[in-house]
Amino acid sequence: MNDGPVNAGKAPKKERMRFVSAEQVAQLAGVSRSAVSRTFTPGASVAPTTREKVLRAADELGYHVNDLARGVLANQSRLVGIVATRPEVGFRAHLAAALAKSLIRRGSIPILIDTGQTEEELLAAQKMLIGHRAEAIIILSGSPPASFLDLAQRNGQPLVVIGRSEPGADHVRAGNSEASRKAATAFYDSGRRRLAVIGSNTGTPAIVERESAFLSAAETLGAPVTLARGGDSDYDGGVTAGRALLAEKTKPDAVFCANDQIAFGLMDVLRREAQLRIPEDVAVIGFDDVPESAWLSYQLTTFRQDPLIMAQRAVALLERRLENPDSPPAYERVIPELVIRQSFRPQPLPPRLFADAVLWQEGR
Repeated sequence: MNDGPVNAGKAPKKERMRFVSAEQVAQLAGVSRSAVSRTFTPGASVAPTTREKVLRAADELGYHVNDLARGVLANQSRLVGIVATRPEVGFRAHLAAALAKSLIRRGSIPILIDTGQTEEELLAAQKMLIGHRAEAIIILSGSPPASFLDLAQRNGQPLVVIGRSEPGADHVRAGNSEASRKAATAFYDSGRRRLAVIGSNTGTPAIVERESAFLSAAETLGAPVTLARGGDSDYDGGVTAGRALLAEKTKPDAVFCANDQIAFGLMDVLRREAQLRIPEDVAVIGFDDVPESAWLSYQLTTFRQDPLIMAQRAVALLERRLENPDSPPAYERVIPELVIRQSFRPQPLPPRLFADAVLWQEGR
């Protein structure tokens, strides 16, 4: 005879998730279902005593309004898609976090979508967001194809792009060229003459702009400059590019890196593999000012992109677009500031060297 429990060996039955309904609130408060709906609808008319009963019952039951259902009925939602490639890496991680905070502050619901840069991946992400009636999309990286923009516009879905320019889209960009030119000038004015710039083979608009602006400024100054690239705009890319620089016949005495992650890889190669001193032998400037830049191991001089400012500008553009759907595309440019640490401290040339530099520039 088996005296064991009847359900022995069987998995326990899972309870279905059951959220508190407006009908339950109405029953506990002793009011109609419509009275509950009006209580939680901004601007709706409801008697003070009825409102008090509903709120007390809702608090006792733990009731919250079904915003998803309301969004479906209104053919829209407060969802805002944040589309990024590798959002966990470097500055993008801090920007995504700042965007989420700014969107939540305005009452939006951020959805982070980690996607690639191919047209198929971007369109799949966009269709998902349109299917969920997202009120806007913010792109942190990647190049949205024309069909992406067209689909967003046909659905009246605002599109904000950060870090690049796209016809027909509102966008926020950093002052890449201004910072890059300033880096080249600061190196030169401090007596550095063998310059280098490290980028990557990703070919993103920001990386390309920083590389080309530094090269152009160095050429104007008359300083020779070496360009090296890693496979990606990350630590490993900096290691690869750093080793390539060390293999050059003429070693640089100052290097501008297209972002901080690249700079970290370069600095570790210079110190650990070439036993070079920073900044005595090689000065280094990065770009972004991620928190690791201030670590004692790096103390990186870098151009600061403030993720909170970038996020606030992007959200402001989104609100402008929602209020004025037919207004022309808007453009925001945020100029980075140079944060000076130990990897490079700009120093003016001694009087004699400064005079020699002036004569050399004037061809005397």
